[in-house]
Amino acid sequence: MLAFLNLNKIKSNYFSILLAIFPISFIAGNMIININIILLILSTIFVFGKDFLKLKYHFLDKLFFLFFFFIIFTAIINDYHFYKENLYWKEIPLGTIIKSTLFLKYLFLYLTLRFLIERDILRLDLFFIFCTLASLFVCFDLFYQSHYGKDIFGFKPTLPRRLGGPFGDELIAGGFIQRFSLFSFFLIPIFFREKLDKIFKYLLPLLFIIFLLGIFLSGNRMPMLIFVFSIFLIIIFHKQTRKYLLSFVVLFSIIFYFVFNYNYVVKSNFTVFYNQVYKMTNLIINKDFNNKRAPGYLREFTTFYDTWLINKYVGGGIKNFRYYCHVRPNIKKDTQKITCNMHPHNYYLEILTETGLIGFIILMIIFFQVIFLTFWKKYLTKSSLQSNNMIIPFIFLFIAEIFPLKSTGSFFTTGNATYIFLLISILIGISRREILIENET
Repeated sequence: MLAFLNLNKIKSNYFSILLAIFPISFIAGNMIININIILLILSTIFVFGKDFLKLKYHFLDKLFFLFFFFIIFTAIINDYHFYKENLYWKEIPLGTIIKSTLFLKYLFLYLTLRFLIERDILRLDLFFIFCTLASLFVCFDLFYQSHYGKDIFGFKPTLPRRLGGPFGDELIAGGFIQRFSLFSFFLIPIFFREKLDKIFKYLLPLLFIIFLLGIFLSGNRMPMLIFVFSIFLIIIFHKQTRKYLLSFVVLFSIIFYFVFNYNYVVKSNFTVFYNQVYKMTNLIINKDFNNKRAPGYLREFTTFYDTWLINKYVGGGIKNFRYYCHVRPNIKKDTQKITCNMHPHNYYLEILTETGLIGFIILMIIFFQVIFLTFWKKYLTKSSLQSNNMIIPFIFLFIAEIFPLKSTGSFFTTGNATYIFLLISILIGISRREILIENET
């Protein structure tokens, strides 16, 4: 009996560590992320085998199967089109099918994490700890880079107004802090309340200052807005944190005032951001999308519509926006290099162009179902999920990630897809576990 318990503990620790190191994998790069995903999936299949295959599929799971296999269907249609028209076929044979097939790993990641959490195998406290440590590391590396002109790995800033920290010339440090730092605010209240509750009220504002300063120095403007937006949502909806609303507003205002006025780089960065937003607002109101003075992102957004019309219902296949954009109707050849990019810098526009209306509708149903099973049941109905505070950061990070009115990277890239499906998997895993508990009582 003791040996059996020890074996279960070893399994729990092993899979918990595989999940917990995901934040470190994001810092290390896409190759490490992919290795982490594959190791988690294969380990689950090897260790749990028949139990994993007996996983019961619910409505949301079937929607995931439908979405991923629709991506394969779309890929087949588009690769046949490329073959028939003798387009880039010789350079990338079956390119869309290969990319779409490899994308299936996120379906298995979802099923794997859902299984492990539902069976109560994973310890999420390790994930919270690693997210906290990784976020603090990125912040202090940015502080070091800002002061010494290079980070601890020797990376120097590639742009005068933005710092990459441990990500080198990939200027995503602010986005990383925004995505993973929120877990630190729940680490002590959920897992170490009895031991460290007395110091939490002093630690909370300190953490907020560190993370906010880190995002400021990174120069990533949108992550700063999303970070503040996420915390504001938590304070509004979670009654235990509403007492921090006034102090949160005051602290943010003070930090922003001093950093903006006494750091030239930050002031210049956010002044440019304000001017771009102001200019974009006027251009949108006046519907002057083709104005030569329009910011680059707005011109890229306008390439979406004509590109989408080419494959309105089934889409052009994942990561094919870069091709169809150049052959869309009404393209101005003299501005071709400016108006086309790798993707339209918005999840929803990209999903529409690459999976069409059908794929878009399926994914929107998935998003709404996730929100219903988590946010709605946590805050707006009576269920056992109301007492589960562990789910809170995942809920609001998911809402922030799928917020439609923001510029984004590509939905189908390794970093973004992994992060989104991690959130969804853990959210649904926790929700299903609570449903199982309710049914047993």
